[in-house]
Amino acid sequence: MISVSTLLCDHAADGNRLRYDVEAGTDDPVSECPQRRPVVVWNTTNRCNLECVHCYAGAESEPTAGELTTAEGKRLLEDLADYGAPVVLFSGGEPMVREDLAELVACAADAGIRPVLSTNGTLLTADRARELKRAGLAYAGVSVDGLAERNDEFRGVDGAFRAAVEGIETCLDVGLKTGLRYTVTRQNVDDLDGVVDLLSDVGLDRFCFYHLSYSGRGETLDSVDLDTAERREVVTRICDRTLEAHRRGDEIETLLVGNYADAAYIVEYARREFGDDAARRVYERLQRNGGDPTGERVAAVDCLGNVHPTQFWRTYSLGNVRDRLFSDIWEDEDNPLLRAVRNRPGNLTGKCADCRYKGICRGGSRLRALAADNGLFGPDPQCYLDNEERHGSVPTANAD
Repeated sequence: MISVSTLLCDHAADGNRLRYDVEAGTDDPVSECPQRRPVVVWNTTNRCNLECVHCYAGAESEPTAGELTTAEGKRLLEDLADYGAPVVLFSGGEPMVREDLAELVACAADAGIRPVLSTNGTLLTADRARELKRAGLAYAGVSVDGLAERNDEFRGVDGAFRAAVEGIETCLDVGLKTGLRYTVTRQNVDDLDGVVDLLSDVGLDRFCFYHLSYSGRGETLDSVDLDTAERREVVTRICDRTLEAHRRGDEIETLLVGNYADAAYIVEYARREFGDDAARRVYERLQRNGGDPTGERVAAVDCLGNVHPTQFWRTYSLGNVRDRLFSDIWEDEDNPLLRAVRNRPGNLTGKCADCRYKGICRGGSRLRALAADNGLFGPDPQCYLDNEERHGSVPTANAD
């Protein structure tokens, strides 16, 4: 995740401790304190009550046979705690369909892991929201992908938009920190401002904008993905909106997710808006962020216990937590894919090889590069930087 509000507006947020190595108790929104263990996404089930066209998990209406039981889930969470994982993200499918979700959240919280939730929001009744908050849930990210007509078309169920907004309002009413998750495509980009305005009016102050992942059902949607010009325009608009909000005293948190070309573009945006000193400061903060976190600062465990480099890279299993501890799987430097993604900057090819920003991007998504037949170390097809941006002078003396 790339925090636009922190980089451009010095906004202090809870997640900065992980995204920019912020040391607890400091006034600086970005300081030195490296994250040593990955944030772990646990796709607790492949069952979902909706039928989203862009679902990276390819979720179905019924659970997959052999999903991790409550006891197995607790063992996983205890291992993650012993290993030092700072956050576990309960995802799916739709994790709210698991009747033991609050029990699992409580297990994570009691073990010292920060539990957060990724949900479509339609099942967030007042009783469930209060139960999750009592269990120790720290945050709920609710997916909305357009205004009512567009969102319901994406979700495959009429009324999904209304139910999700009500779920957001319910979470806010019970005092549970909540944010928006919005996957931007050509089909819903025109609704982005309307959704942000509507949810701001109900009290939401955290907005995460995702680039399309070429995984699951999303793998077939490349025809509706944004092109280079559209991607630049929407990222510029998100930056503009963030600045405008903070200038009027509305300290929203805005994040971009899933495309580390955004890191380079925000440096260029800061240079245009504020000058070289600001660009240098943004660049140095992004160096601490470390670029695309696949296989290092992010990991995933699917509903069957298979470990993946990210939640999107579901076609490759590093091992299974029923056979080995997560910690043993993640520390296995003999795994060829882990070794490759952890040592990628010097192996990048094509336009990434000589890009001045590869130190804060690391080539972006290796999964999208493979999906575009560019090879493991080839360019991410979602990179939208132009030649001048890729080859100009680096705005800091500390760059690679």
